[in-house]
Amino acid sequence: MGELEKEMRIVYIHQYFKTPEEGGATRSYYLAKGLVQAGYEVDLITGDSRHYDLKKIDGITVHYLPVSYDQKFGFTRRVFSFLSFVRKAKNLIPKLPRPDLFYISSTPLTTGLIGLWAKRKFAIPYIFEVRDIWPEAPIQVGAIKNPLIKAYLRKKEEKIYRNAIKLVGLSPGIVTHLKAKAPDREIHLIPNFSDPGYFYPVKKHSSENKRNLNISYTGALGKVNALEELLEFASWSQRENKPFNFIIMGKGSEESSLRKMAVNLNLKNVRFEPFGPKKRVNEILAESDMAWISFADFPILNTNSPNKFFDAIASGKAIIINHRGWVNRLVTQNNLGVSALNKDWPGLSENLETLLSKPEKLKEMQQNAVRLSGEFFTEEIAVKRLLHTLDSNKHPLTQAHEAYIRIA
Repeated sequence: MGELEKEMRIVYIHQYFKTPEEGGATRSYYLAKGLVQAGYEVDLITGDSRHYDLKKIDGITVHYLPVSYDQKFGFTRRVFSFLSFVRKAKNLIPKLPRPDLFYISSTPLTTGLIGLWAKRKFAIPYIFEVRDIWPEAPIQVGAIKNPLIKAYLRKKEEKIYRNAIKLVGLSPGIVTHLKAKAPDREIHLIPNFSDPGYFYPVKKHSSENKRNLNISYTGALGKVNALEELLEFASWSQRENKPFNFIIMGKGSEESSLRKMAVNLNLKNVRFEPFGPKKRVNEILAESDMAWISFADFPILNTNSPNKFFDAIASGKAIIINHRGWVNRLVTQNNLGVSALNKDWPGLSENLETLLSKPEKLKEMQQNAVRLSGEFFTEEIAVKRLLHTLDSNKHPLTQAHEAYIRIA
């Protein structure tokens, strides 16, 4: 292919950078790798290390800052971690070659403070990517209650958006929010996506008289993920002698309480698996017929773009979804699965037993999931849209790369 001409130098900031081998959200890894392959020079600043470390990962220069973070941290400890990352990133940036642009990903919203500082101090522009809407999410779930703090954070949110040269949202709901907060900014939609190298349908030996339906959840075990609903349905299913088995894989602040809840309910149809890399996630999905996608009942969470959904559809899993919003619309409009709204366990059970008795319906949903993933939610499409965001003239979109906006 020849030597690529080096383009601009980008400092990519994401506090929770993960590689596929580590597990977790790998969006930044794939987008940064795509930038490198397109000729950009990328320094990526992240945290969660005991000491400063420097690694070259698939062409990405990754700077690991000594900032501890764990999903089990309480709110106050998380805030200290966020602010520590901002401070240490500011100390590192002047030591790096001067970039042309910062690409800054949230959450947390505090990463935007780095962009404001860099713009003011060095006159370097930044693009701000919004994964989840802060501070509205912690406000709605009750983590932030002080009216003065709410007002301060909302004002800071608008300032971060309005000072960015461009904004990126991961879902149509986030894009709508950004347009309301910063109507004069250029805003792009780049949803999450799945990696077909790790997530793909695994053929299983099936029987026409399949007796059990296997349902898995693979993701964060936090308060907003509403996994207690899965356990409530598992408990109801066990009492009613329904043929459903459940697998829960992940880690987070609620892991201990969820395990205790399963023990207290004496659930024989639930199995917990430890958090693992992408390969292990696909192995768990391979055991499953359907994937459980859930969030707590807060309107702001309907805007989420959950990695576990995109991994599941790439693996050819039908979906059980408990919340409204754009992902629910994707499931409904594309016949990917069934609803678990309002904790209607008898209604959900009836729908699942229909799929069990009519395997051709389940297979159709699974095939629809693979098709949707391959057509609209791939690494290639996401990278193309990011390159277009950086320079629309140099990286125009083809009709295929533009197409998935229609389904939103």
